[in-house]
Amino acid sequence: MPHTNTTKAALGESLKKLIQTKRLEKITINDLTADCGISRMTFYYHFKDIYDLVEWVCVEDGKRALKDKKTYDTWQDGVGQIFEAVLENKEFILRVCRSIGRERVERYLYKFTYDIIREVVEERCRGKGITEEQKDFITDFYKYGFGGIMLDWIDHGMKEDYGEIVENMSVMLHGNIAHSIRNFEKVGE
Repeated sequence: MPHTNTTKAALGESLKKLIQTKRLEKITINDLTADCGISRMTFYYHFKDIYDLVEWVCVEDGKRALKDKKTYDTWQDGVGQIFEAVLENKEFILRVCRSIGRERVERYLYKFTYDIIREVVEERCRGKGITEEQKDFITDFYKYGFGGIMLDWIDHGMKEDYGEIVENMSVMLHGNIAHSIRNFEKVGE
């Protein structure tokens, strides 16, 4: 059997290729496995269904975009790279949104925006008396803000300049995560 990541990547590329000519709900496991030259059993070894594959593709593209941009000083670059990755996969993302709906796309988007924000929160909380529940709350608050902005951008056809959106987010958030942490410290005193 081919290496796990190679097989998953091949299935992801097949999905991206097939979705150009077929609606997601019309793509079958047989379509994917025939395109990759693997067995159905191999598909099910890696994914429980096509939607599981869609989620994996979205999350992996997000992780690749983030690379090592999960610090307080680099988060803006990371968010910009997420927007860029979504734009590079515009047709795929729009077709997925039409097929599975905003709610599922939100879930995928929140998974990788959580990662970038959590790393920043962890970095800024080192040595401070912040509980895990407070870190979770801060992370979730900003995750939903970032995710909501990006979902609106996707809903509007990704026409706006994402660089301007990221810059506006930076202006809004400048110092706010650190300020939120200080506020939670004061509550704990």
